[in-house]
Amino acid sequence: MLAETTAPDVAALARDAFARWASGVAVVTTADAEGRYRGFTASSFSSVSLAPPLVLVCLDRGAECLEAFARSDGFAVHVLRRDQRDLAARFARRGGDKFAGTRASLSADGVPLLPLGLARLECRTERRVPAGDHVILIGEVRRAEAADGEPLLYYRRGYHHLPDGPGS
Repeated sequence: MLAETTAPDVAALARDAFARWASGVAVVTTADAEGRYRGFTASSFSSVSLAPPLVLVCLDRGAECLEAFARSDGFAVHVLRRDQRDLAARFARRGGDKFAGTRASLSADGVPLLPLGLARLECRTERRVPAGDHVILIGEVRRAEAADGEPLLYYRRGYHHLPDGPGS
C-alpha cells in the first residue's frame, strides 16, 4: 500500500523524479512590443506534429519574458550544442541583457535569431495553453535549419553532454 503524502511532498517528489529525465536544451527567443529581444532557456521542448510541423515549449508563468511571449506572433527555438553551456546558463538567469555579445540577427518575421547551434526552428505562435505554473507555447514551424554536432543535455538539474565514443 502506498503511503499518503501531502501536496507539497508530492510536488517535491515529482520535481526530483522529473530531474531524472535527460533532455536536450534549447533557448527560445522573441521580441516584445517595443522591439526588445527576449528569451529563456527551455528543457521542456518537443515536437508535436509533422503535418503540419508543430513544436511546443513550456514557459514558467513567473518568467520576466512571459508578457513578450504572451503577445508575440512568433518565436524561434535554438537547440544547443554541447559547447553552448554558457549560452544556456545566460538565458536561464533573471535580469540583464541576455543577448549582449551573441551576434543575434532578426528573422524576416521580426524574431531575434541566435547563431546556429544544432538546430533552429522559426515558428508562428499557434496557441498558448495555460498549464499549472507554466504556459505551453505551440508553434507552427515556418523555417528550420540543422547542423552537425553533439547536444547539450540537462539532467538532475545540471548541464551534461554525451560521453565521447566511437566516431566522436
